[in-house]
Amino acid sequence: MTKKERYRFVIDYFSTHLPDAETELIYDNPFQLLVSVILSAQCTDKRVNLTTPAIFEQFPDAAAMSNAEFEDLFPLVKSISYPNNKTKHLLGMARMLEERYNGQVPMTIDELVQLPGVGRKTANVITSVIDAQPNMAVDTHVFRVSARIGLTTAARTVLEAEKQLVKAIPKELIHKAHHWLILHGRYVCVARTPKCSICGLRVACKFYNNNKTG
Repeated sequence: MTKKERYRFVIDYFSTHLPDAETELIYDNPFQLLVSVILSAQCTDKRVNLTTPAIFEQFPDAAAMSNAEFEDLFPLVKSISYPNNKTKHLLGMARMLEERYNGQVPMTIDELVQLPGVGRKTANVITSVIDAQPNMAVDTHVFRVSARIGLTTAARTVLEAEKQLVKAIPKELIHKAHHWLILHGRYVCVARTPKCSICGLRVACKFYNNNKTG
């Protein structure tokens, strides 16, 4: 199977079996999604979703959070990984949104990565989820799954993987493919013992075909 055929198989499979894939983070607006994505670094979406309702109730927008002190926000964040840094990032992010963007979340990668706590991956998530921009956020799941299947080849960094995926996936599907690969990695192609026996991508998967017996 050529790489082009492999991409076609994977895209057709997910288009049929997971057509409405979306983030599992719970949010009502771009600001809430940005808060959630910042909190989700090295933390599960499930834990984030348990934590954010209290945060959003007290700090529903950038204006409210920008006026908070560390001591106000930290107790609501402390159950998340790296709570000190993430509390500082959220406060700095909210203040910059107020100062530069009238409290609104900007929708370009260049603007977003200037915000505290926002790297390229987070910026890609925000722009693809909110605005359906053709940006591919590569987290540990996307990196692992795309390499195992054979969608990426010898990608040493997440940026290399991102470039390979964006080049090969149709532009209009990139924002959705991000969720396809994340969810597949979260529930099927898990890190330690991938569930190959229930995986519909086995025919196209390099990992499976290189490791199957019999």
